[in-house]
Amino acid sequence: MVAAMQGAPGEALEEISRSRGGALYDDGEHQFIWLGLDEVEGGKAVQINQYVVRHGDRAAILDPGGAYTYAMVVANLSRHLSLDRVDTLFFSHQDPDVSSGIGLWLNTTSAKVYISRLWTGFLPHFGGVDPERIVGIPDQGQRLDLGGGAYLEFIPAHFLHSIGNFCVYDSRSRILFSGDIGSSVFAPGAYEVFVDDLAGHLPRMEGFHRRYMTCNRACRAWADRVARLEVRMICPQHGAILRGAAVRQFLDWFRELSCGVDRLEEIYGA
Repeated sequence: MVAAMQGAPGEALEEISRSRGGALYDDGEHQFIWLGLDEVEGGKAVQINQYVVRHGDRAAILDPGGAYTYAMVVANLSRHLSLDRVDTLFFSHQDPDVSSGIGLWLNTTSAKVYISRLWTGFLPHFGGVDPERIVGIPDQGQRLDLGGGAYLEFIPAHFLHSIGNFCVYDSRSRILFSGDIGSSVFAPGAYEVFVDDLAGHLPRMEGFHRRYMTCNRACRAWADRVARLEVRMICPQHGAILRGAAVRQFLDWFRELSCGVDRLEEIYGA
Protein backbone atom coordinates (compact mmCIF):
# COMPACT_ATOMS: atom_id res chain seq x y z
CA MET A 1 0.00 0.00 0.00
CA VAL A 2 1.20 3.54 -0.70
CA ALA A 3 -0.07 6.82 0.68
CA ALA A 4 -2.29 8.96 -1.52
CA MET A 5 -2.37 12.76 -1.43
CA GLN A 6 -2.00 14.44 1.93
CA GLY A 7 -4.73 16.48 3.46
CA ALA A 8 -5.70 19.29 1.05
CA PRO A 9 -9.45 19.90 0.77
CA GLY A 10 -11.13 17.35 -1.48
CA GLU A 11 -8.08 15.13 -1.77
CA ALA A 12 -8.38 11.42 -1.05
CA LEU A 13 -6.84 10.41 2.28
CA GLU A 14 -7.22 6.64 2.09
CA GLU A 15 -4.40 4.34 1.15
CA ILE A 16 -3.97 3.58 -2.55
CA SER A 17 -3.62 -0.10 -3.40
CA ARG A 18 -1.29 -0.98 -6.27
CA SER A 19 -3.53 -3.84 -7.35
CA ARG A 20 -6.93 -2.21 -6.80
CA GLY A 21 -6.23 1.51 -7.04
CA GLY A 22 -8.26 4.10 -5.19
CA ALA A 23 -9.56 7.67 -5.25
CA LEU A 24 -7.02 10.35 -6.16
CA TYR A 25 -9.65 12.99 -5.39
CA ASP A 26 -12.91 12.74 -3.45
CA ASP A 27 -15.10 15.57 -2.22
CA GLY A 28 -18.18 13.44 -1.61
CA GLU A 29 -19.97 14.42 -4.82
CA HIS A 30 -17.06 14.05 -7.21
CA GLN A 31 -14.27 11.47 -7.47
CA PHE A 32 -11.28 10.87 -9.73
CA ILE A 33 -10.35 7.19 -9.32
CA TRP A 34 -7.33 5.20 -10.47
CA LEU A 35 -8.33 1.57 -11.08
CA GLY A 36 -5.08 -0.11 -10.12
CA LEU A 37 -2.09 -1.76 -11.66
CA ASP A 38 -2.18 -4.48 -14.27
CA GLU A 39 1.47 -5.51 -14.42
CA VAL A 40 1.14 -8.14 -17.14
CA GLU A 41 2.94 -11.37 -16.33
CA GLY A 42 6.34 -11.61 -17.98
CA GLY A 43 5.97 -8.24 -19.68
CA LYS A 44 3.99 -9.86 -22.51
CA ALA A 45 1.80 -6.78 -22.96
CA VAL A 46 2.28 -3.11 -22.17
CA GLN A 47 1.12 -1.97 -18.72
CA ILE A 48 -1.86 0.40 -18.85
CA ASN A 49 -3.78 2.59 -16.41
CA GLN A 50 -7.53 3.15 -16.38
CA TYR A 51 -9.28 5.97 -14.56
CA VAL A 52 -12.90 6.80 -13.69
CA VAL A 53 -14.43 10.22 -13.08
CA ARG A 54 -17.61 9.93 -11.00
CA HIS A 55 -19.90 12.89 -10.52
CA GLY A 56 -23.12 12.22 -8.64
CA ASP A 57 -24.94 9.37 -10.36
CA ARG A 58 -22.88 9.37 -13.55
CA ALA A 59 -19.41 8.15 -14.43
CA ALA A 60 -16.87 8.35 -17.26
CA ILE A 61 -14.17 5.74 -17.85
CA LEU A 62 -10.97 7.12 -19.40
CA ASP A 63 -9.21 4.76 -21.85
CA PRO A 64 -10.97 1.58 -20.65
CA GLY A 65 -8.62 -0.70 -22.61
CA GLY A 66 -9.06 -3.98 -24.45
CA ALA A 67 -10.37 -7.46 -23.78
CA TYR A 68 -7.06 -8.33 -22.10
CA THR A 69 -7.79 -6.09 -19.10
CA TYR A 70 -11.58 -5.91 -19.18
CA ALA A 71 -12.20 -8.33 -16.27
CA MET A 72 -9.71 -6.55 -13.99
CA VAL A 73 -11.14 -3.13 -14.81
CA VAL A 74 -14.74 -4.24 -14.14
CA ALA A 75 -13.74 -5.92 -10.85
CA ASN A 76 -11.92 -2.84 -9.57
CA LEU A 77 -14.62 -0.50 -10.87
CA SER A 78 -17.29 -2.43 -8.96
CA ARG A 79 -15.60 -1.48 -5.68
CA HIS A 80 -16.57 2.13 -6.36
CA LEU A 81 -19.76 2.11 -8.44
CA SER A 82 -22.07 -0.08 -10.49
CA LEU A 83 -21.73 -0.44 -14.26
CA ASP A 84 -25.14 1.09 -14.85
CA ARG A 85 -23.73 4.47 -13.77
CA VAL A 86 -21.21 4.52 -16.62
CA ASP A 87 -22.60 6.83 -19.29
CA THR A 88 -19.35 7.93 -20.94
CA LEU A 89 -16.37 6.07 -22.40
CA PHE A 90 -13.48 8.29 -23.46
CA PHE A 91 -10.83 6.99 -25.86
CA SER A 92 -7.78 9.23 -26.20
CA HIS A 93 -6.99 7.64 -29.56
CA GLN A 94 -7.47 4.47 -31.61
CA ASP A 95 -4.78 2.08 -30.34
CA PRO A 96 -5.94 -1.40 -29.22
CA ASP A 97 -4.68 -0.96 -25.65
CA VAL A 98 -7.10 1.99 -25.45
CA SER A 99 -10.17 0.92 -27.39
CA SER A 100 -10.23 -2.71 -28.53
CA GLY A 101 -12.60 -3.68 -25.70
CA ILE A 102 -15.28 -1.34 -27.04
CA GLY A 103 -17.69 -4.17 -27.90
CA LEU A 104 -17.56 -5.49 -24.33
CA TRP A 105 -18.16 -2.07 -22.83
CA LEU A 106 -21.02 -1.18 -25.16
CA ASN A 107 -22.63 -4.53 -24.37
CA THR A 108 -22.46 -4.05 -20.59
CA THR A 109 -23.19 -0.31 -20.31
CA SER A 110 -25.44 2.23 -22.03
CA ALA A 111 -22.51 4.62 -22.45
CA LYS A 112 -21.60 6.76 -25.41
CA VAL A 113 -18.04 6.69 -26.74
CA TYR A 114 -16.09 9.93 -27.23
CA ILE A 115 -13.08 9.79 -29.57
CA SER A 116 -11.46 12.00 -32.21
CA ARG A 117 -13.67 12.39 -35.27
CA LEU A 118 -10.82 10.85 -37.29
CA TRP A 119 -11.37 7.42 -35.72
CA THR A 120 -15.16 7.05 -35.61
CA GLY A 121 -15.18 5.01 -38.82
CA PHE A 122 -12.42 2.70 -37.61
CA LEU A 123 -13.87 1.57 -34.27
CA PRO A 124 -16.55 -0.70 -35.82
CA HIS A 125 -13.72 -2.94 -37.06
CA PHE A 126 -13.24 -4.11 -33.45
CA GLY A 127 -16.71 -5.69 -33.72
CA GLY A 128 -19.91 -5.40 -31.67
CA VAL A 129 -20.05 -1.62 -32.11
CA ASP A 130 -23.15 0.52 -32.59
CA PRO A 131 -21.99 3.55 -34.64
CA GLU A 132 -24.90 5.59 -33.25
CA ARG A 133 -23.23 5.51 -29.82
CA ILE A 134 -19.92 6.94 -31.07
CA VAL A 135 -19.40 10.70 -30.78
CA GLY A 136 -16.62 12.30 -32.82
CA ILE A 137 -14.71 15.01 -30.96
CA PRO A 138 -13.87 18.00 -33.20
CA ASP A 139 -10.18 18.81 -33.66
CA GLN A 140 -10.39 21.86 -31.40
CA GLY A 141 -11.80 19.78 -28.52
CA GLN A 142 -14.97 20.29 -26.50
CA ARG A 143 -16.41 20.25 -22.99
CA LEU A 144 -18.66 17.60 -21.51
CA ASP A 145 -20.89 19.07 -18.81
CA LEU A 146 -21.27 16.88 -15.71
CA GLY A 147 -23.68 19.16 -13.84
CA GLY A 148 -23.24 21.52 -10.91
CA GLY A 149 -20.54 23.48 -12.73
CA ALA A 150 -18.23 20.45 -13.12
CA TYR A 151 -17.06 19.45 -16.58
CA LEU A 152 -14.55 17.36 -18.49
CA GLU A 153 -12.58 19.24 -21.14
CA PHE A 154 -11.18 17.30 -24.09
CA ILE A 155 -7.79 18.92 -24.76
CA PRO A 156 -6.23 18.55 -28.25
CA ALA A 157 -3.05 16.46 -28.26
CA HIS A 158 -2.81 15.73 -31.97
CA PHE A 159 0.34 14.00 -33.31
CA LEU A 160 1.30 13.03 -29.73
CA HIS A 161 1.50 10.17 -30.74
CA SER A 162 -1.69 9.70 -32.75
CA ILE A 163 -2.83 12.08 -35.49
CA GLY A 164 -6.19 12.35 -33.71
CA ASN A 165 -5.48 12.44 -29.99
CA PHE A 166 -7.02 14.05 -26.90
CA CYS A 167 -6.36 14.42 -23.18
CA VAL A 168 -9.02 15.06 -20.52
CA TYR A 169 -8.97 17.81 -17.91
CA ASP A 170 -11.29 17.29 -14.93
CA SER A 171 -12.30 20.77 -13.75
CA ARG A 172 -13.31 19.72 -10.22
CA SER A 173 -10.25 17.68 -9.25
CA ARG A 174 -7.84 19.67 -11.46
CA ILE A 175 -6.38 16.37 -12.67
CA LEU A 176 -5.24 15.93 -16.26
CA PHE A 177 -5.55 12.52 -17.89
CA SER A 178 -2.77 12.76 -20.46
CA GLY A 179 -3.02 9.48 -22.41
CA ASP A 180 0.39 8.47 -23.75
CA ILE A 181 1.93 11.85 -22.90
CA GLY A 182 3.84 11.53 -19.64
CA SER A 183 4.00 7.74 -19.86
CA SER A 184 6.84 5.78 -18.30
CA VAL A 185 8.16 2.24 -18.53
CA PHE A 186 9.19 0.31 -15.41
CA ALA A 187 11.14 -2.89 -15.00
CA PRO A 188 8.97 -5.77 -13.65
CA GLY A 189 8.35 -5.34 -9.93
CA ALA A 190 9.80 -1.80 -9.85
CA TYR A 191 6.58 0.12 -10.42
CA GLU A 192 5.92 3.34 -8.51
CA VAL A 193 2.43 4.81 -8.25
CA PHE A 194 3.46 8.46 -7.74
CA VAL A 195 6.42 10.57 -8.86
CA ASP A 196 7.04 13.90 -7.09
CA ASP A 197 10.33 14.90 -8.74
CA LEU A 198 11.09 14.27 -12.40
CA ALA A 199 14.88 14.08 -12.33
CA GLY A 200 15.22 10.45 -11.26
CA HIS A 201 12.18 9.44 -13.32
CA LEU A 202 13.35 10.75 -16.70
CA PRO A 203 15.27 7.58 -17.72
CA ARG A 204 11.92 5.72 -17.62
CA MET A 205 10.35 8.32 -19.94
CA GLU A 206 12.89 9.61 -22.41
CA GLY A 207 13.11 6.71 -24.86
CA PHE A 208 9.36 6.37 -25.14
CA HIS A 209 8.72 10.07 -25.72
CA ARG A 210 11.56 10.57 -28.19
CA ARG A 211 10.16 7.84 -30.44
CA TYR A 212 6.38 7.94 -29.91
CA MET A 213 5.89 11.73 -30.07
CA THR A 214 5.89 13.24 -33.57
CA CYS A 215 7.88 16.46 -33.27
CA ASN A 216 8.82 19.31 -30.96
CA ARG A 217 6.31 21.70 -32.57
CA ALA A 218 3.46 19.45 -31.41
CA CYS A 219 5.02 19.10 -27.94
CA ARG A 220 5.23 22.88 -27.56
CA ALA A 221 1.65 23.46 -28.67
CA TRP A 222 0.35 20.96 -26.13
CA ALA A 223 2.59 22.13 -23.27
CA ASP A 224 1.58 25.76 -23.83
CA ARG A 225 -2.10 24.79 -23.83
CA VAL A 226 -1.85 22.74 -20.62
CA ALA A 227 0.24 25.42 -18.87
CA ARG A 228 -2.83 27.69 -18.97
CA LEU A 229 -4.73 25.21 -16.78
CA GLU A 230 -4.42 24.65 -13.05
CA VAL A 231 -3.11 21.07 -12.98
CA ARG A 232 -2.48 19.23 -9.70
CA MET A 233 -1.71 15.83 -11.18
CA ILE A 234 -0.89 14.36 -14.58
CA CYS A 235 -2.26 10.84 -14.93
CA PRO A 236 -0.86 9.01 -17.99
CA GLN A 237 -2.09 5.83 -19.63
CA HIS A 238 1.18 4.03 -18.85
CA GLY A 239 3.36 4.20 -15.75
CA ALA A 240 3.47 6.52 -12.75
CA ILE A 241 1.25 9.48 -11.86
CA LEU A 242 3.04 12.86 -11.77
CA ARG A 243 2.18 15.21 -8.92
CA GLY A 244 3.59 18.20 -7.05
CA ALA A 245 6.73 19.69 -8.56
CA ALA A 246 6.86 16.92 -11.17
CA VAL A 247 3.89 18.46 -13.03
CA ARG A 248 5.67 21.71 -13.90
CA GLN A 249 8.98 19.91 -14.40
CA PHE A 250 7.39 17.62 -16.96
CA LEU A 251 5.74 20.46 -18.88
CA ASP A 252 9.07 22.32 -19.04
CA TRP A 253 10.91 19.19 -20.21
CA PHE A 254 8.28 18.19 -22.75
CA ARG A 255 8.16 21.67 -24.25
CA GLU A 256 11.84 21.39 -25.22
CA LEU A 257 11.79 17.73 -26.27
CA SER A 258 13.46 16.71 -29.53
CA CYS A 259 11.49 13.74 -30.85
CA GLY A 260 10.05 11.87 -33.82
CA VAL A 261 10.77 13.54 -37.14
CA ASP A 262 13.17 15.93 -35.36
CA ARG A 263 15.43 12.87 -35.03
CA LEU A 264 14.68 11.22 -38.36
CA GLU A 265 18.30 10.70 -39.39
CA GLU A 266 19.02 9.00 -36.07
CA ILE A 267 15.97 6.75 -36.42
CA TYR A 268 16.77 5.76 -40.01
CA GLY A 269 20.43 5.25 -39.19
CA ALA A 270 21.52 7.77 -41.81
